[in-house]
Amino acid sequence: MLNVEVQGTKIVLTEISDQWGEECHTFIGRPAMMHWAKERFPKESFQGTEEEWEAIMEAFKQV
Repeated sequence: MLNVEVQGTKIVLTEISDQWGEECHTFIGRPAMMHWAKERFPKESFQGTEEEWEAIMEAFKQV
């Protein structure tokens, strides 16, 4: 599960996993967060459909 909060000029993304616990990422802007998202969910190794991947990226863009 991902939780994203905009705190002024920062974007704080918390990644919660029952396997790894909680990991927090802080980004200074949307371009940095989008770079992380594309690295975290690479299109080439995504196990869903292309439409699902695009929906995930669109959700990040809406932040």
